[in-house]
Amino acid sequence: MSETSQVSSASSIRRSSASSRRKPKKNQIPYGILVVLFMVVVGVVQARRDPMLGFYWMMGCIFGFILQKSRFCFTASMRDPCITGSTSVTRAVLTAFAITTLMFTAIKYGYHSMGLPIPGMSYVTPISFATAVGGILFGIGMVIAGGCASGTLMRVGEGFIMQMLSLFFFVIGSLVGAAHFGWWKEKFIVHGPSVFLPDVFGWVGAVVVQLFIIACLYKAAILWEEKKMGGNEE
Repeated sequence: MSETSQVSSASSIRRSSASSRRKPKKNQIPYGILVVLFMVVVGVVQARRDPMLGFYWMMGCIFGFILQKSRFCFTASMRDPCITGSTSVTRAVLTAFAITTLMFTAIKYGYHSMGLPIPGMSYVTPISFATAVGGILFGIGMVIAGGCASGTLMRVGEGFIMQMLSLFFFVIGSLVGAAHFGWWKEKFIVHGPSVFLPDVFGWVGAVVVQLFIIACLYKAAILWEEKKMGGNEE
């Protein structure tokens, strides 16, 4: 027997012995059944107190399940193109933006056409230097933490210790930010302009402009992935 064959045989023996020493995976089905029963009991209790609480609980559970299975994360949409070159999550986020653009425009225009107050206008806030600073700081923080708010909550549910630590400081930072928000608003935020695209381009124009920008970003994501993946293959 050649030396190469002996080395290969020894490696195979080590791998087989290592795999034989592995502990068998525990059956997690009973735990899953208990979790589902707990969710149902909590939902029933909340619904008896207030039907809306039961509805919110149900939607939260469904949203969490979809989030975990889809691995949908805003951090990954910004991080993956730079690290791996993959833009699949980026394109998923852009698709979600396009769908929500159409849906929310339909809702808002419906209220506008009936002469009713447009919902959600309190979220049309001024754009200022604080917006850019806050976005950069949040981007740095979510990359270091390994997840944004949705990704952190998803991984906490999966049992990641690091994400539990991130969630703790996420809460602390939110409390500190809320306590000092008045000062930031008075000194920086209120001095910026508020932009509501239908006021600038009209309702149809606003949808066209926003969808055009999303389409350009989507195409750029495809080209970026082809460039990065093609370079890696070479």
